[in-house]
Amino acid sequence: MSESSTATAPLPCAVSARFDGTPLVVENLGLIDYQEAWELQRRIAAERADGIGQDRLLMLEHPFVYTAGRRTEPQDLPTDGSPVIEVDRGGKITWHGPGQLVGYPIVRLAEPVDVVAYVRRLEEALITVCAQLGLEAGRVEGRSGVWVPESEFQPERKVAAIGVRVQRGVTLHGISLNCNSSLDGFDAIVPCGIRDAGVTTLSRELGREVTVDEVRPLAADAIARALDGDLKVADHTISRCAKSAAECPEPLPASTTDQLPVVPAAVPAKAEESRA
Repeated sequence: MSESSTATAPLPCAVSARFDGTPLVVENLGLIDYQEAWELQRRIAAERADGIGQDRLLMLEHPFVYTAGRRTEPQDLPTDGSPVIEVDRGGKITWHGPGQLVGYPIVRLAEPVDVVAYVRRLEEALITVCAQLGLEAGRVEGRSGVWVPESEFQPERKVAAIGVRVQRGVTLHGISLNCNSSLDGFDAIVPCGIRDAGVTTLSRELGREVTVDEVRPLAADAIARALDGDLKVADHTISRCAKSAAECPEPLPASTTDQLPVVPAAVPAKAEESRA
């Protein structure tokens, strides 16, 4: 069952990333199979490219699944032989599962289309959500997604990934934010092809249970405001570990349950695709 709502319309002075000035429709799809969601994305995107309907933000969770972007290499695949769904977004392999909030903005972008700027807006929205929950997060230069800074015990670690494709001026795919997911699925892969950093969740960083239900409305609001220009993109770059490789802390296995300290994130992008 899905629930739909309409986000607040942008202010007249806002510089929107969207071609259409009508309100962004937010739809909660709950737990939905990846292929079913992918077919829905493509149908909506085709309509938007033809000027039909309104921009939509699909908010959901997926059952346990691996998806591989166009830059995935054989050594990136699951070590346990788990099946992988190949997708047409940028980037490498990632995992989705319960406890991870996924958001797919299906939006017709304003012209001229700027994919990097679009990714930056999504990052800004997720950084804002982290801040609202009490977690400092930001960008790591040269890396996409949203990151928590290194601590005494851990290198920087990714709390959210971003992977998009733009086709006929319309966006596909989107964001994934780890709320209270177990992260066991990440242990069998190198998430997004990054070997020297960890993966984390909001619950782990904040030391309390942070659910998808708690985060969903915050994320929907922040994404809508970022796309409509009401939430400005700011510099949230965090420093990489300045120590030697031997001195830098090793990332813990993703499934480790230890509670860890706090802080920020990154971007990337090709002309038509980008992945965190």
